[in-house]
Amino acid sequence: MDIRRLVTGHDTQGRAVVVADERLVRPFHSLPGFANTLLWATDGVPRVGIGQAADPVPGLACALPGPAGTRLMLVTLPPDASMASPAFDGVAYAQELIEKVPGFLQVFEPDAPGMHTTETVDYGVLLDGEVWLELDDGRTERLAPHDLVVQNGTRHAWRNRSDRPATLLFVLIGAQRVA
Repeated sequence: MDIRRLVTGHDTQGRAVVVADERLVRPFHSLPGFANTLLWATDGVPRVGIGQAADPVPGLACALPGPAGTRLMLVTLPPDASMASPAFDGVAYAQELIEKVPGFLQVFEPDAPGMHTTETVDYGVLLDGEVWLELDDGRTERLAPHDLVVQNGTRHAWRNRSDRPATLLFVLIGAQRVA
């Protein structure tokens, strides 16, 4: 799914202006149908007004936010069968994940494919397709378009058991885990 990102800001007189208008898509070459596009990021208290920060996405050191930071991310998941294909190159996919979504590979569990935990509260909305949310107790929940899930730092995986891609929009909010 292609998405247009329109960013507003202020000119030197404090008037509202469009500072960016672009189409964004980050497809992975190593896994056709998979895309992960970081659309916006904040760390700490965002600055608005004259002299606000430029686009924070290019060169971002980590796709996951620290405490109180945020990330807006568009993710397209191909059918699970894509990863079972003999043409799938897991090493190339991992390398591309490291390059395009820094810090994300480290939260995945090598002995439980797809399972991961982040130090975030996530708001996820399924825009298109269907996916299953799998929790660590084995429970799965099917999501249909426009379903919303709020994840509170839980261990989970996304499964696309269908035969077409599914696209989700996520807001990740950096959190601190309590005992």
